[in-house]
Amino acid sequence: MALPPKSDLPGASPAQAGENLGIEAFHAVDRIREALSAQLSGGISPGSLMLAWSDWIFHLAQAPGKRMELGVKAGRKWQRLLAHLMSSAMDPEAVPVITPLPGDRRFADEAWAKPPFSWMSQAFLLQQQWLHNVTHEVPGVTKHHEDVVSFAAKQMLDVFSPSNNPFTNPEVLARTWSTGGMNLVKGWQNWLQDATRQISQEPPEGVEAFTPGRDVAVTPGKVIFRNHLIELIQYAPVTETVHPEPVLIIPAWIMKYYILDLSPENSLIRWLVAQGHTVFAISWRNPGAEDRDLTLEDYRLQGTMAALDEISRLVPDQKIHATGYCLGGTLLSIAAAAMAGEGDDRLASLTLLAAQVDFTEPGELALFIDPSQLHFLESMMWNRGYLSADQMAGAFQLLRSNDLIWSRMVHDYLMGERTAMNDLMAWNADSTRMPYRMHAEYLRKLYLENELSSGRFAAGGKTVLLQNIRVPAFAVGTERDHVAPWKSVYKIHQFTDCDVTFALTSGGHNAGIVSPPGHPRRRYRLATRTHGDALLPPETWADANSTTEGSWWTPWQAWLAVHSSAPAAPPAMGKALEDAPGTYVFQR
Repeated sequence: MALPPKSDLPGASPAQAGENLGIEAFHAVDRIREALSAQLSGGISPGSLMLAWSDWIFHLAQAPGKRMELGVKAGRKWQRLLAHLMSSAMDPEAVPVITPLPGDRRFADEAWAKPPFSWMSQAFLLQQQWLHNVTHEVPGVTKHHEDVVSFAAKQMLDVFSPSNNPFTNPEVLARTWSTGGMNLVKGWQNWLQDATRQISQEPPEGVEAFTPGRDVAVTPGKVIFRNHLIELIQYAPVTETVHPEPVLIIPAWIMKYYILDLSPENSLIRWLVAQGHTVFAISWRNPGAEDRDLTLEDYRLQGTMAALDEISRLVPDQKIHATGYCLGGTLLSIAAAAMAGEGDDRLASLTLLAAQVDFTEPGELALFIDPSQLHFLESMMWNRGYLSADQMAGAFQLLRSNDLIWSRMVHDYLMGERTAMNDLMAWNADSTRMPYRMHAEYLRKLYLENELSSGRFAAGGKTVLLQNIRVPAFAVGTERDHVAPWKSVYKIHQFTDCDVTFALTSGGHNAGIVSPPGHPRRRYRLATRTHGDALLPPETWADANSTTEGSWWTPWQAWLAVHSSAPAAPPAMGKALEDAPGTYVFQR
């Protein structure tokens, strides 16, 4: 971020002011150049890629032993491939010499197990394994650069996967034969429709069947407070008595709040209300260019703290169960630490859903976080005043390119099929923007410099310490989370001195949290560590706690009840500004 002009600083001379204005103009030229470059690179910093590649290629060139090792491994893989070619030529049911990595379903169909398609899949998987050897364990390469090079190499190799080619994919060939080529006609229509919608910036087909207030976000409630950043929704009680301590839900501002109030059968908010809780939820504003200078501190004060103040006014003398999801959980952790440091004891408990407080191991998103990439990203946001949804979507799709790009291409365009839209998919297409200054602060101070867990993050002009949090905490991690890996979420144990109940649930970042009771194939592990107990490493913790079939919602609600008072008459509803889901949820 550019420094403020010296003319705005006390005691600046005209000469200093003029010199600084000149420097700022040059900075602006650099920002503009980088913003234009981003349109060609998809938001990926060429400098970051070049640094990683230079580090890798230089050290590989200086490691003759590593190169000889790669030569030997290449020879072995050729031997294995030739052995498979000969054995499968005599026996089409020959056992493969290599199997796909866990989660890779590209070659799951039985047609891939027979020649000649087995030859292609086996050759590709052996090449993938060798490329992993090439990009890993090169002496002297930094871990981040190793990950970036490996990721880039995998993306390039995946382009040439035989599953992506209609002439080498047996499933596509069988479908083309059985339909007389109509699958390709339908696939062309699907592509044309998607391209048209993307150009016109329309949401995917089927989203219109999940409109907030009509199909999703329909839990009865009222908007009782509004400022520039949030609308606070109070949900109407449906039980004769409720636990006196209300629940405040703070969702991530990167997406619309109704991830926790989807269709009635998938709504966490609706379910909580039915269990006898008074529930409030924040609906974040979708910021525009005029909000470019909003800060992370603004989000704490005008978001979390404003909501707590309003709830305290409506329900005086009652402590509050605060719940934060993803970025909302990180913001809640900051607010809770600041409150604890100031002696503010309004919180009854703290619940963090797929939320991190330590960013030393942030998962695959770390591929896009280094000084070069962050400076590039800041220039993109500086130019527009915000980070747009399409700029964020590209990075998330690359992280799961097999599932979100190539498999979808095969399914929609080569097989000519469409996956039926559901409420979670529709919500995922309803994204929001990120203000320039706030998002730059978030990435730099938390992801890059890890100030929060290291005790260097400031809120309200004072350093906040997570160790000051004394209220009981409930944290949820999901097994297949690419955004907030569960082992990173688990680190809440290390940075607070409170009792922590940790749940590890099946599913990913979103589907693992949206896990209503009765949903098939759901499971979780659960354990409570009281202050003073020995802390187990995450792998040991997982081995020590067996899985339970069902939804984590049930033990969480029981935990809330234990930390609440006896049920009583519901509190009065606040003065309604309008019905839920309010206005901000419709901002585009």
